[in-house]
Order: sequence, then C-alpha cells, then structure tokens
Amino acid sequence: MHVLQLNNESICVNGNDLLALEFSLNSDITMIKSVAGMMAGGLFNARISATGLAAITTHGDPLLLPVSRASGDVFTDPNATVAWSGNLSPDMRTDISIGTLFGRTSGESMQMKFSGEGWVLVQPYKEVEHMGVAGRGG
Repeated sequence: MHVLQLNNESICVNGNDLLALEFSLNSDITMIKSVAGMMAGGLFNARISATGLAAITTHGDPLLLPVSRASGDVFTDPNATVAWSGNLSPDMRTDISIGTLFGRTSGESMQMKFSGEGWVLVQPYKEVEHMGVAGRGG
C-alpha cells in the first residue's frame, strides 16, 4: 500500500488499485472511451482531486515514469498501469492483426500512450483475470 498526499492537484488511478480516500478529496469514475480500451476491459479509472490523502495498492515496488514533450511519448501495458498525473490523458493503442488472433505475435497487443508533461506509475505485475484456465503449472 502507498499513501499519496495531494496538494490542490489531481491524479488518475486504475479502479482496481484505489483503496481509500480522505473525505476532503473529490473523485469521479471515468472510463477510457475507445474500441481498444473496451477490448482491454473498459479501463475504469478514478480521477481524484483537491487536497488530502489517497491510498493505492501495487503489486511489487512501483516505477515512476516521467512524461515530457522533450523525451517523447510513454507507452505502458494497461494491466500494469496504476496511476498517472491528472493533466495527462491516455490514449489506447493497439496492434491487433490476424497474427495476434492466432497467437503469432511478440510484445503487447494493447498499450496506453501518455503525451505531455507529467508522470505514470506502473507496477511489475499484470492485473489479468484468467477465466477458465485449467492446469496452469508453475
């Protein structure tokens, strides 16, 4: 668990990773509205703003990635993206092709693209639901 102090600012947090908010914070649930976003599960997020404390969870130690116009866009796996600064608006990118549908691809089929000035918080873990997977070995 990580506790973030907001000082008259805003952040967006993946809905699965938000634990608690102080009463002084404003929150609004949003969904990334794109075909790629829907294919990635809708990606519900909480936009949190004002001054107060917010508790979020991560699996493992998170990595803070700076986003700037000078260094270019930042791309993240939607299932590993935890939070980002409120002034950024992510865009969903996909490289789905016929090869992707038959498992003949390397890399991620969907990514979140962040442009502008701010930061993105990612975790070294993918939050993926495994439905009906039997016999998974380890």
